[in-house]
Amino acid sequence: MMIAASVGDTIVSFLLLAGVSLSLLAGIGLQRFPDVFARMHAATKPATLGLVLILVAAALRLSDGGDVVKLLVIAAAQFITAPLGAHMVGRAAHRAGDQMAPDTTVDELARDSEQRSGH
Repeated sequence: MMIAASVGDTIVSFLLLAGVSLSLLAGIGLQRFPDVFARMHAATKPATLGLVLILVAAALRLSDGGDVVKLLVIAAAQFITAPLGAHMVGRAAHRAGDQMAPDTTVDELARDSEQRSGH
């Protein structure tokens, strides 16, 4: 006997799979990328989008408005803290002298530092 899935179940399943896939790619990027600057990118962009897709899927399945508001607060906190944290880690790593991967072609922080110091 085949049970037909509703359209809502299909959408939730798609969102969950997409969110989990992005989170998995973020984890793989953390392991495979060559330097802290590329790793911080992997830790923020796909992981944040993955979490938001999972939260949207959960919100679609919930019937209580209070729970949905809690999920929105979690998503907002992720969008605020992840980019700020990555920015601070990147600046700290750059100031500490961490080397960029050899194939990195643009170092915008070095240009900013040179402009501030007057060189």
